Amino acid sequence: MTPAPSATAARARSAAPGHHVSGPGPAQASSARRAGRALLKDFAEVEQLQVSTKGPGDFVTRADRQAEQTIREALMEARPSYGFLGEEGGPVEGEDPTRRWIVDPLDGTTNFLHGIPHFSISIAVEDPHGAQGKPEITTGLVYQPLTDESFWAEKGRGAWLQDQRLRVSSRRDLSESVIATGIPFMGHGNFVEWNRIFGAVAPEIAGIRRLGSAALDLAWVAAGRFDGFWESGLQPWDCAAGILLVKEAGGFVTDYRGTDMAIERKQLLAANDVLHSRLHKLLAGALRNQ
Repeated sequence: MTPAPSATAARARSAAPGHHVSGPGPAQASSARRAGRALLKDFAEVEQLQVSTKGPGDFVTRADRQAEQTIREALMEARPSYGFLGEEGGPVEGEDPTRRWIVDPLDGTTNFLHGIPHFSISIAVEDPHGAQGKPEITTGLVYQPLTDESFWAEKGRGAWLQDQRLRVSSRRDLSESVIATGIPFMGHGNFVEWNRIFGAVAPEIAGIRRLGSAALDLAWVAAGRFDGFWESGLQPWDCAAGILLVKEAGGFVTDYRGTDMAIERKQLLAANDVLHSRLHKLLAGALRNQ
């Protein structure tokens, strides 16, 4: 069997000669970098952050709030008619009913708070009344400040890391695949459901990873670093940009029933076509036996 390309190879697919890659929208890119610089400064002083709680085990930091404010101000200045949905501020209706920003200013808050260098900023644009009358993500950006990596996608134009084209992993065997997930924790998630899925998936694959940022997990699926991903209970700001990245990189994203309702049902399964089908069968079997 021909070995699947490495993640490095996946990242190295540059645009074809003569093909112009414009990059993510200027408002998205500039606001993410501006917020990212502030997050890096606070990350270096993580022990001095002012921390408050908004629920058991779910911490919000001053850095998180400042990042959302920075991003929101920049985005609304560039596109004042758009609506806005953020993790911290809640939904704001815009004059333009066909566009709204969906923002997670700090995906991986717990990592950030504990000094774990793995977190991201996620910015997407949604058309709430898109194709077939259902919400549709049209652009997405996942920015990792620590590595200065911008994973971005535009519907119909592909997924990119900076100016390099992304493709999902081409692996076909579960036994060679590394799959990412999120794990339930205090006050969040369905432990029984997750344990059933884990019990069905883990014996069939090469490894499972839980890194703590769903947006980056999906970006890494798009880049071929991970071969697949599953998680339930995600909010739109956690996964909107990542879903578009995977789809534009040639992958499949569905809910656990195999339908295009991942955001609505808060169930997400992502992989290439072959692995998605095989993982879906494992998930379906596990959930059928509940």
